Amino acid sequence: MGKEPADYSITEEEIREASRRYQNGPLKLISGSVAKNGAANTAVDREANVRMSHLFSDEIESMDITDQKKSGRCWIFAGMNVLRYYLYRTLRLKNRDFELSQAYIMFWDKFEKANYFLESVISTAGEAKNSRVVMWLFSTLLGDGGQWDMLVSIIQKYGVLPKYEMPETYASSNSTNMNEILRKKLRRDGAALRRLAGSGKGPEELRGEKRKMLTEFYGLLCCFLGEPPRTFDFEYRDKENQFHRECGLTPLQFYRKYFGNFLDNTVSVINAPTDDKPFGHTYTVKFLGNVVGRPVVYLNLESGELERMACRQILDGNPVWFGSDVGKMSDKDLGIMDTDLYRYESIFHTDLEMTKADMLDYGQSCLTHAMMLLGVDRKDGKIRKWKVENSWGKDVGEKGFFVMSSNWFEKYVCQVVVDKKYLSEEQKAALKQKPAELEPWDPIGSLAVTD
Repeated sequence: MGKEPADYSITEEEIREASRRYQNGPLKLISGSVAKNGAANTAVDREANVRMSHLFSDEIESMDITDQKKSGRCWIFAGMNVLRYYLYRTLRLKNRDFELSQAYIMFWDKFEKANYFLESVISTAGEAKNSRVVMWLFSTLLGDGGQWDMLVSIIQKYGVLPKYEMPETYASSNSTNMNEILRKKLRRDGAALRRLAGSGKGPEELRGEKRKMLTEFYGLLCCFLGEPPRTFDFEYRDKENQFHRECGLTPLQFYRKYFGNFLDNTVSVINAPTDDKPFGHTYTVKFLGNVVGRPVVYLNLESGELERMACRQILDGNPVWFGSDVGKMSDKDLGIMDTDLYRYESIFHTDLEMTKADMLDYGQSCLTHAMMLLGVDRKDGKIRKWKVENSWGKDVGEKGFFVMSSNWFEKYVCQVVVDKKYLSEEQKAALKQKPAELEPWDPIGSLAVTD
């Protein structure tokens, strides 16, 4: 007879030993507090408020806080905030509550994502429907999330306009139901294209069907978000209370006139210290994007370089768009992001430390939220903390703002967008490389597939 298979299941003896250690160990002492108050409230460092005060040696004059509400448009809000600060400074706007339309960008992003998805379906029509790539495409389509380069692609194709010309709708601020319907429509259309391809239809015939599908999709978007205006009048008052009006602008004309090559000079710099991404090289993610033909590109550098560039840009009076894993070691009520905020290891008597590389490689961390750096606190030439402008409304954090420790930046910030002038000559040369392709599920692309 063959050898009996080894039994590696948990034994009663192991359970008794684990129970004995718990009953006689330090965890028993704190179990009541954890059960009643939760781990975070038990482990919170009470001195964090003092250590992480909302005072900064260098900061940019702030505008009113924005609110993405129940949607995953953080990357759009952070991007529109960068642009509105640019207008606030260059036009010397009187109103601190001026905003650019986030719903306008959302409309064109979803329309372009629909085309991007259907084109991806056509290009992978020969693969089995249970292949990892096909399953990924059909499971992650049309999220609210996005990346900086995707924002640039939309703006450079469609322009921007003031929020008063395309305000929020119920669906833009509460996107769950809209996304469910739009995803079902696209999955239905994607499945139809795969069946047509399986019956022998060629790419041109498939794209003829795709155009019909996109026409229907446009109408659905108009129902949810309103149809984007073709022209509008730009009106504002400056700080001298002088009224200005320019009539008949298209959104693209508005962008080109008031922002020029502002976005052309930006670069997305990441810190991903994993073995598959050597520093000093550029990367892109397969099947990540919205406008077909415009890839998302990152330059991978050490964390200290991201800090250096972000600090210089703030000192020059310009905010910084950044992406991070916002839920880790942060408190929305206090408005604090600090690696020492919760003393979990001390109260639980266990080791929870992981390197940033391991967290990215093994699913402990990824990019989940985009915000804006608006200030920095330096002492003796060393960065101590950062001022963060969020887009969760004024009732979260310190009237909408957060304070981030330099240690938190190093651990959980994976991306900043800066002007290319802050790069060294060697780093600028690296931008000219052909980007290495990462798999669609790489954590660096996660901000674009979340809601």
